[in-house]
Amino acid sequence: MSRTLIGVDVGGTFTDLFLFDGATGRFETAKTPSQRGDEARGFLAGLDALGRVAEFHAIVHGSTVGTNALLERKGARVGLITTRGFRDVLEMRRRDRPRTWGLAGDFAPIVERDLSVEAAERTLSDGTVRVPVDPAEIAGIARLLAAQGAEALAIVFINAYANPANERAAAAAARAVWPNGHVIASSEILPEIREFERASTTALNAYLQPVVGSYLNRLQDALKARGFAGEFHIVQSNGGVMSVEAARKFPIRTALSGPAAGVIAASAIAKTSGFENVITADLGGTSFDVSLIAKGAAALAAQTTIDFGLVIRTPMIEITTIGAGGGSIASVDRGGLLQVGPESAGSVPGPACYGAGGDRPTLTDAHVVLGRINAERPIGGKLERLDVEAAQRAIVLAVGEPLGLDAVAAAEAIVRVADARMAGAIRLVSIERGHDPKIFALMPFGGGGALHAAALIGEVGIKAAIVPRFPGLTSALGCVIADLRHDQVRTVNLMLGELDAAVLDRRLVEEGREVAAVVEGAGVPVERVDVSFELDMHYLGQTHAIATPLPLAFDGGATGVTAEMVQSAFEASYKGRFSRILDGAPIKIVSLRATAIGRRPHFDLSALAPAADASLDKARRKSRAVWFGGAWVETAIWSRLDLPVGAVIAGPAILEQPDATIVVERGQSATVDRLGNLLIETSPQ
Repeated sequence: MSRTLIGVDVGGTFTDLFLFDGATGRFETAKTPSQRGDEARGFLAGLDALGRVAEFHAIVHGSTVGTNALLERKGARVGLITTRGFRDVLEMRRRDRPRTWGLAGDFAPIVERDLSVEAAERTLSDGTVRVPVDPAEIAGIARLLAAQGAEALAIVFINAYANPANERAAAAAARAVWPNGHVIASSEILPEIREFERASTTALNAYLQPVVGSYLNRLQDALKARGFAGEFHIVQSNGGVMSVEAARKFPIRTALSGPAAGVIAASAIAKTSGFENVITADLGGTSFDVSLIAKGAAALAAQTTIDFGLVIRTPMIEITTIGAGGGSIASVDRGGLLQVGPESAGSVPGPACYGAGGDRPTLTDAHVVLGRINAERPIGGKLERLDVEAAQRAIVLAVGEPLGLDAVAAAEAIVRVADARMAGAIRLVSIERGHDPKIFALMPFGGGGALHAAALIGEVGIKAAIVPRFPGLTSALGCVIADLRHDQVRTVNLMLGELDAAVLDRRLVEEGREVAAVVEGAGVPVERVDVSFELDMHYLGQTHAIATPLPLAFDGGATGVTAEMVQSAFEASYKGRFSRILDGAPIKIVSLRATAIGRRPHFDLSALAPAADASLDKARRKSRAVWFGGAWVETAIWSRLDLPVGAVIAGPAILEQPDATIVVERGQSATVDRLGNLLIETSPQ
């Protein structure tokens, strides 16, 4: 049996699959329609399209099930047991509000008030247990919450980060009477100071356990029925891979896993192509996701907010998302301004041009009307052709008539507004964070990213765009490339001046061995396991901590850490962020983070290079009229996958492939590199 590895990314409109045969170097791709609410159907249909599932060696899955459940508030009913006096932590949040300048705002936490119950226990901030937990009381509360309809249970005790003994005893008592396995304690998922973030992350994890667990169970049962006996793993939001068992217990770590996989693939493609600074731009059916890769490393955030009040504190690739995708609906507001998104037509009914009952214009409809998307060859295989007339009618009715524009002018306006919104998101992760976009390349992917790349590099001032070989399948490719990863955090809460280096060294060794053991026990072949450490630190009196990587090589034994090394590392990180240090100010160590990365066998991206028989003659297609710069222009059409290495295509041009469409504008050229990537640059004057 050849070793075949499948990456599967389930999106809102399509499910993308990438198959790589490690024995022969062969790869295949597939794209099937997604079905919202039954994501397993598209997943399995795609696998069946690639061959006999029983012959596959491993499947790695990037899922949006958890993210969608959070955004749509379709998780489980959660019961919460907390310390007496701390019942309102989730409602109080951080004294923020949905609309900063509004006079009113509503927020409903995911734990209903009558399902939040206090228990008699108390642990002090130094870890001393003042009031031991009563297992009989906890068991009684658990029975009550289950009787009231709670499907999952979260246990969050104040100061459990300092000493988890009470929480562990409570979790054991609750699990003895709880009707299912969905019980989580905060010390199991985030043993870190700050009660709101810990409570929010734990409650949201419980909220997702039944939803994600049920989805994964259905998938595993279906795979088993097809004879699959290989490895099945899930992409995490930090860009690593974890076991299905870990995903069931910690589903919160799967939020945004699909976009994270895309960033991992983009990083690998950029590095192999000679670019270390890249801004990724993932345009799907409902959203536009942007991330920044500087000096070859994707930016990681310690926490993120999925929606107002839904705070997740777990390492995630830093992704900025706006509601501007191919299905984003265009409309004119009461003030007469054209808006594109955030509301989306989704996959059902979808854009008007799908002919499935949608009558509101979308960004996809605008591209069809402008001739940029070939109505006779829509991507994904979902339809035989697109309904151009339906797209025109929808655009005229919703946008053209209110603004006094014809169908083409209104469609152009929709695309320009969408470009402006996307450019704003790119500036947010680059210029507004101190990065010069001129030293970055833009990497567009997703089904629609390459439609806008040429406009965006001119709008923002980015030097070039690198279009991957399969832009619509980049996140699925990322599932194949991603390494195993496990992160964990422990609270230190100590002034640097009081640090005993020997004590810190023992903690580093303990944490390093623990995270390495998790990766080594995942059952996935890895070439090596790399362990790294960070300290969250700040000057005394500051609120926010700075992630401080420690320059240590860990081999399982003593690390050789010193207080001077820690101070030097902190000052370097602080100066890198704020351009100065506060000389002489006391420094506090808040938390210790340990990360283990299991390096999977290298994926050779040269497997994606153009075939030896690729040629310009083979790639040339009939021209068609496309709207560029206020006029219809007879434009050269090319089959992108048939272009040879070194081919140079002058704009204006349209390059088509089964998973995406690429636009090259006037004054630009596109060059095929040795890996088959397309480099779009402004032509020299």
